[in-house]
Parts: sequence; structure tokens; C-alpha cells
Amino acid sequence: MSNLRAPNDRRSDIRNIAIIAHVDHGKTTLVDAVLRQTHVHRKIDDMGERIMDSMDQERERGITIRAKNASVIYKGVKINIVDTPGHADFGGEVERTLRMVDGVLILIDAKEGPMPQTTFVLRKALALGHKAIVVINKIDRPDAVIDDVVNRTFDLFVHLGATDEQLDFPIVYTAAIKGQATLDVNKPGTDITPLLDTVLEKIPAPAINAEAPLQILVLALVQDSYKGKMGIGKIQSGSIARRQTVMLLGKDGAQIPGKVSDLAVYSGLERADIDQAEAGEIVAVAGLDAVSIGDTIADAEHPVALPRVTIDEPTVQMTFSVNNSPFAGREGKYLTSRHLRERLFKELETNVSLRVQETDSADRFLVAGRGELHLGVLIEQMRREGYELQVSQPEVILHRDGDDKVTEPYEELTIQVPEVYQGTVIEEMGKRRGELRHMRLIHSDIGASEMHLEYHIPTRGIMGLKNLLLAKTRGTIIMHHVFAAYEPAEERDLMVAPHGSLVAHEDGSSTGYAIFMAQERGTMFIGPGVEVYRGMVVGENSRDEDLDVNVCKEKHLSNMRASGTDEALVLTPPREMTLEFALEYIGPDELVEVTPQNLRLRKRLLNADDRRRARKTGK
Repeated sequence: MSNLRAPNDRRSDIRNIAIIAHVDHGKTTLVDAVLRQTHVHRKIDDMGERIMDSMDQERERGITIRAKNASVIYKGVKINIVDTPGHADFGGEVERTLRMVDGVLILIDAKEGPMPQTTFVLRKALALGHKAIVVINKIDRPDAVIDDVVNRTFDLFVHLGATDEQLDFPIVYTAAIKGQATLDVNKPGTDITPLLDTVLEKIPAPAINAEAPLQILVLALVQDSYKGKMGIGKIQSGSIARRQTVMLLGKDGAQIPGKVSDLAVYSGLERADIDQAEAGEIVAVAGLDAVSIGDTIADAEHPVALPRVTIDEPTVQMTFSVNNSPFAGREGKYLTSRHLRERLFKELETNVSLRVQETDSADRFLVAGRGELHLGVLIEQMRREGYELQVSQPEVILHRDGDDKVTEPYEELTIQVPEVYQGTVIEEMGKRRGELRHMRLIHSDIGASEMHLEYHIPTRGIMGLKNLLLAKTRGTIIMHHVFAAYEPAEERDLMVAPHGSLVAHEDGSSTGYAIFMAQERGTMFIGPGVEVYRGMVVGENSRDEDLDVNVCKEKHLSNMRASGTDEALVLTPPREMTLEFALEYIGPDELVEVTPQNLRLRKRLLNADDRRRARKTGK
């Protein structure tokens, strides 16, 4: 295109859009359908499902964690698509992503309707002035309630303060798994083109200023094994070329001159090298080693910084420390405080919602994030990379303002549960200071009715809640929560039931006989033949107090019968130990030992006498 555009023109051959949706509403499946039908990749059918979910954890958890870019060419227009995380714990990813685009597709399930995570991301998008296309997905579901979902979506836009222009949103109906879209719900679609046509028609082309000096706000980083660190962002004005001299504008007015060694744009699922790019395009720039998120890549002679991106503050913190258990160093590759420190500070470069603080102890770090899931994903990632570490119980971060008033984070919690369990849920929520804001009965033609409950609850009331309610509702509950605001902290403590742990009394290997004797005391976390050490948590006591048990005890030979000829022992299968369960379960005096091969729970003080003394002194 010509460089002789008027200032503040729009570039009609590009559209930049983000796709936002609640967890499991079919966002990544829809992107797959778009990529397949525009023949982005010659071997796309060999790439499996959910192509955009590139991290192992994304495929396993079924959620998007890191925002990712792709592009398609449709009717001569390049559509840059950014797949944003639907989970509020990855709010840092969401906020950065929305600044790269000019409009959003909001994807909503035809049965469930708008959910909390959708609300969180939509609020951010509307505040930035973006226009939205509403996509009602899964219209082929037998229990779809499309009219009701459309009405609730409109109400949500009104509630979030959308402008008249934003309220006039187009609606596209899709069955993403079949790759079909239609503008008329009564006329089934044959392919995805009605959605792409709506994008070209309704999403504005990027506003540019081609004659102004270069400005790119860096909103993401990617590490390339050949090109080094690359900064990703949309060119707001001017143009950029390979081997061009630029100025990197960092924090606190820092100006670092540099040279563009490589330049790439997104073509399909991959980055394609180019020599030059103009305003409106999303580019990846290499050669600036000091680049970080929020920096501006500017013209060398006329450097003007763009406003830095602001990210919501963390709400939950925990300590990460070097593993010092008796089994330390057996399974991991990275064990020392230097390894731990380097890894955490490296994470800060790309994970902008994270905070890492050094403590008075060299082998312990205070790590703060947007929620338990945000920190849990980091721990799981480190574990897979070969790190050994110990983590403490998550705690909420309290704020103290100028008048010495203490505030704590509150969340909006949505629960869907069979009607028969509503009393159990309401009772537990009352103990945790949950305030019921909305309640409705959902009748179903294909099964029992369900209750939809919406609560306003302190973040510390949510900790440990999921596993408890899963047990009390026999695994039938669906719950989601999203940060709302900091509000004055209540003085009284939450009525959260304390738990007692079954703690190994000695080092050794667990036996079936000893587990059989111990399982009468509560729920076991281990089976027979597991190596344990003194102070390791091997189960949950049925009473609210810790109990030392000997899980290594052998059945000895007696003059009555041989040790192996007793009647068959019936062992209850142990509770499966996942990282999510471990983080929710541990108490203030317990730690999770994380290694590449195992998750173990342990007492902070391994010696029972030390723990008794600590209880007496209150330390």
C-alpha cells in the first residue's frame, strides 16, 4: 500500500480481533474451524484438535493460559486473531492482548449463557472502546436456550456500561465443532464464512498515522531459539524495517538505542520473516535484548513513548522455598536457591501479573499472583522443567490505606449444582461470609433441575472451597469465580472447618497392614509400598486434630499364625494427589513438596516434639 496516507487514516486490508469467552465455551474450537476452512496450513488436518492450545497444561486442563496469535487471509483482508485466556487468573495476559486489537468476538454457550470470566474480559474490552460481535456457540445442543441467552447477554452489556454503539452488536450463531455459522438461527449454516463476513463488516480497520514517527507498544514477549528475545505489538504509527535503528523507551524514561535484527508477522500459525511492515500490523521485533512488556519501540530521531500498560495487582501470595525434606535432591535437576531465584525472576519478564519478593532467608521467596490457578500453573510448569521446591499455603494479600483501614479482595462466585444439594452449598457459603446476590432454578428437559447461585464472597472464603463442595455434592458442582474489588476487611474470622492430618511417625516404606490399620482414622493419601519420612502427611484425619500414625508397621510372626496367612486386607484406594488439591488442602503449618515425579504433603516441622513445643508457644 502507498505511504501517502493521510494522518489518522484507517488501513482497510487488516483486521485485528481478540476472541474472548468463558472456560469451555468452545473458543479454541472456533479458532480451529476458522484456520481449517481458510486453509492456513497444508498439513492442518494432521495437527489434531485445539491447535492453538500449544502448552501441555492447556491441553490437559482444557483452558487457554497464554494469549496466542494467528492470522488468516479472507477476501484479500488479513485477519489477525488473538486467542485470549478466559480465566481471570490470567488477567495480565487479557489486558495486554486487548490493547493489540480493534474489536472482539465474545463467544457464549447457547445453554449456559454469559458467565463470570466472560464478564471480566468483556468489561476490559468495553472500557477500551472496542466493538463486539456476539457469537452464540453450541446452537446444536439439545438443551440450548438461545433467546434467553441473547437477552441475558444484552442485559450484561447494559450492566457493564456499554455505549449505544456498543449495544448495537451483531449476533452470529455457530456450531464450532461442526465448523458452521449462520446469521439466522432458523437457517443452519454450512461453513464459517458468515462469521468472517461479519468481522470484515463490523470490526473497524486499525487507525493508523503513517506519516508520524514509529511507535510500537510491546505487549508480549516470545523467546526464539535463533533470534533471541522478540517483542510483539501493533505498529501504532510509522513503519519499521529490518536493520533499522530504533530507540527502546523503557521504565522511568530510560532510552536504549538498538537495531532491528529480524522482523516477523503472523502468517497462519507461524511467524513469517519480512523486510518491512507498516502501521496497523502486529509484528514481532528481534534485536532489542533489553525489551520488556510495556516498553515502546520508537523512532531513533523522534522517540515518543506510548502510555505503559497497567495491570491489576495480585490478590494471593505464597512462599516458594528450596526443598529441604529428607528426600530432597532425589528426583529434580534444579535444586538450589540460585536455580529457584533465576527461574522466578525469568518468569517476571513475560508473566506481568506476577510479583516476586526476596525474603530475609536466601532460600525462600514470596511470590504473588492473581489467584491459586495462576500460581498453580507456574508451579506445574517449573516441576515439568525439572525443579524441586516447597510451597506454602496460599494467603490473600491485604491492603492498608492511608487511614489505616484494612481491605481484602472479594470475588464474584457462580455455582451451578443439582437442586438436591442446594441446602448443603448455601450452608457452607454462609459459614464463609458469602452474600447471595442472585438465585434461579434452571429446568431441564433431559434431567434433574439445577440451581444457579451467584455470591459475593471474600477471596479467603474461596480457598479450599472447591474440593470441599466436590466431596459434599458427589462431584456434581460447577463453580467459577472472578476478582471483583478490594473491600473493607471483616474483623471476624471465617468459619472454615479446620482439618487434622495423619502424619507419618517414622521413616520407611508403607505396608498394606499398616495402611489397613490407619485407614480407620480417616482418608489416606498413599497406598502400600510408598517411601515415607517422619513428618510427612499421609492422610486426612476424620477429627480436627493431627495424629501421628505408623504406616510402616509390619505384621509380625506369632505362635498362632504366620505373618502372611491372615485374611485378605481390604484397602480403600488412596485419595489422588493433584497439585490443585494439595494447595487447597494444606494448613498454615504444612508445605507441599513439589518434584518432577511426586507431590508430597509435609509438616513444616518434621519432628513431633518440635510441633508440640511450637503449639504451646504459639509460634
